[in-house]
Amino acid sequence: MKDSLRTGISFGLTSAVITTLGLMVGLHSGTHSKVVVLAGILTIAVADAFSDALGIHISEEAENVHTAKQIWVATIATFAAKFLFAMTFVIPVLYFSLTTAIAVSLLWGMLILTTLSYIIAKKQGELPWKIVGEHLMIAIVVISITHWVGDWIGSLGSHLKL
Repeated sequence: MKDSLRTGISFGLTSAVITTLGLMVGLHSGTHSKVVVLAGILTIAVADAFSDALGIHISEEAENVHTAKQIWVATIATFAAKFLFAMTFVIPVLYFSLTTAIAVSLLWGMLILTTLSYIIAKKQGELPWKIVGEHLMIAIVVISITHWVGDWIGSLGSHLKL
């Protein structure tokens, strides 16, 4: 049961950070609209949390080694972690200018990933800096690409009169 809970929480946290930050940065660079970014966060918190939970559910079933209870624990933990942590990114958007909210959110997300990665590294007996560095590098690549995509889509809007 403990492994199922750990699976759901670690997947949900990671997905909440990467997906939400990627979406926020992409929408910000493409629209510069606080309302659009807020709507994106809320959409991710609900739709993607359900999607990820179902993905974990099906993945755990496909392994054919878990009990129904273990599968449901992983499913619920994934949904709860993804939904709750995605929702934390709403707070900076509500209280700061959009540019500041993005910066605060990036720091918050990197802190979550760093903490989770450190815990994983210690549990596995690995060097924390290697695991933390690997996970942060992947996050930075994803966030950079979504920023670029947002810029590109924003420039299309001015050319296509969208």
